[in-house]
Amino acid sequence: MSNKISETLTFECETGNYHTFCPISCVAWLYQKIEDSFFLVVGTKTCGYFLQNALGVMIFAEPRYAMAELEEGDISAQLNDYEELKRLCLQIKKNRNPSVIIWIGTCTTEIIKMDLEGMAPKLETEIGIPIVVARANGLDYAFTQGEDTVLAAMTHRCPERVSSIDRKDKTIQDQTIQDLFSFLPPKKKEEILEPKKLKKHPPLVLFGSLPSTVASQLSLELKRQSIQVSGWLPAQRYTDLPSLGEGVYVCGINPFLSRTATTLMRRRKCKLIGAPFPIGPDGTRAWIEKICSVFGIETHGLEEREQQMWESLKDYLDLVRGKSVFFMGDNLLEISLARFLIRCGMIVYEIGIPYLDKRYQAAELVLLQNTCENLCTPMPHIVEKPDNYNQIQRMRELQPDLAITGMAHANPLEARGINTKWSVEFTFAQIHGFTNARDVLELVTRPLRRNNGLENLGWTSLIKKENESKV
Repeated sequence: MSNKISETLTFECETGNYHTFCPISCVAWLYQKIEDSFFLVVGTKTCGYFLQNALGVMIFAEPRYAMAELEEGDISAQLNDYEELKRLCLQIKKNRNPSVIIWIGTCTTEIIKMDLEGMAPKLETEIGIPIVVARANGLDYAFTQGEDTVLAAMTHRCPERVSSIDRKDKTIQDQTIQDLFSFLPPKKKEEILEPKKLKKHPPLVLFGSLPSTVASQLSLELKRQSIQVSGWLPAQRYTDLPSLGEGVYVCGINPFLSRTATTLMRRRKCKLIGAPFPIGPDGTRAWIEKICSVFGIETHGLEEREQQMWESLKDYLDLVRGKSVFFMGDNLLEISLARFLIRCGMIVYEIGIPYLDKRYQAAELVLLQNTCENLCTPMPHIVEKPDNYNQIQRMRELQPDLAITGMAHANPLEARGINTKWSVEFTFAQIHGFTNARDVLELVTRPLRRNNGLENLGWTSLIKKENESKV
């Protein structure tokens, strides 16, 4: 082969629309994560139908979310928006009494210029429950960015960390420890207390919504390296939001939270740790190493831990090695997933992504490039806001073994002989940390294993003959 491997990543921006799942779908996982919350989606009947189908929760199950349906009278300004929302919020308070009500704005509220941010503070004072406003419209945001807008809004509600009080408390705590070992000789006391001094580090807050089990796994991995997580955003309960302010370090666990990261830095004066994201054994190790390096803590056993995970994935790696994949772009997890799959031995032709913040994903892009260089693999082409028509033309030429795509394009691509996997499945699956790497490969290999099974049954050749006869 005379083709020279590209030495750097190539970026391109097309003019395609956001062909993604609606951002209000973030309600699906956030209402379960924040247990004392209530989500009120302000939109039309279409939004209600979407949530009813996407979430699969029946009305009689009484989930902690509801629709404030906009009628013709609302859109034509014949009804008083404030009074209608007040009536709904009072009903929510009476029936559920949540710790916080989160208003989710939609495309319609943007188009008719409904001033949700202006109404919320006044209504919050009247009903006595915090109201957080988040814009999750599909005009401005892609699929998973709905969570980003919610977390960015919740950032303003986190309590302020007061440095003077912290220093006072720390002095009292240190003095208490000294008193506990006062009966020992000075030399022995120094030996016991000295290691504790080496492990001190500033407060660390992780942001991004994960199931409780996965969040516990990541906290435990950091604890093994003597790093204590001070809090999570979002917390399990709204009343347990972490303290933020100067001196607090924050680190993201998902690549679609750039707005939250910016708000934490600019508005709350936190220090952002720019790390790759903990997806796959390689990403999880790099994520932990970066946090440890910022705090000046030497890692122990991480290389062995990663190697152990790669050993456990051997049966999947044999199946995907040498196979090609094409990301059409949907959930903003594409770059992290592509990096992991390249490390598994796959060839990534193109990474389509609806929106790319190069500053927030800088460490992930560096890790992607280093992975390609170390494995002597061609650098993938990164296309922001891809045009689906152009993508399909490129896929016809490249003929990838697998396309990771939105649901709208899955069946048409399957009909053209290209294996597909819904990108939305990676959003709802547990893919973070060392142990969940297996779940990622389980999703990726499912269509490949299905085809292998069809070949053994002789179905593949039969389907191929039928397609040829139709042509």
